[in-house]
Amino acid sequence: MFARVVRFTDVTPEAIAAIAARVEEAGGPPPGVRSNGIRLLHDQEQATAVFVGLFATRQDLDDADAIFMAMDPAETPGSRASIDRCQVVINRDLD
Repeated sequence: MFARVVRFTDVTPEAIAAIAARVEEAGGPPPGVRSNGIRLLHDQEQATAVFVGLFATRQDLDDADAIFMAMDPAETPGSRASIDRCQVVINRDLD
């Protein structure tokens, strides 16, 4: 499994609410993105957010990366500070 992890700065609660509504309305990520799961984390005090997209294969991650990089910056929660493309070493939900 692979992950695309993006850190954003200058994130407002309004931007987070708009993205959450857009994802809920669409039922998931943008068309063409073959993702196993997505997470959006928001630290309101620091005005930062972290997006984690999970992918079954490196090819799925690479294809999604191209779609995300082509997005209009207005469609993101803030300014992209960093992008990591990682192999997932541990993936476990704990009760």
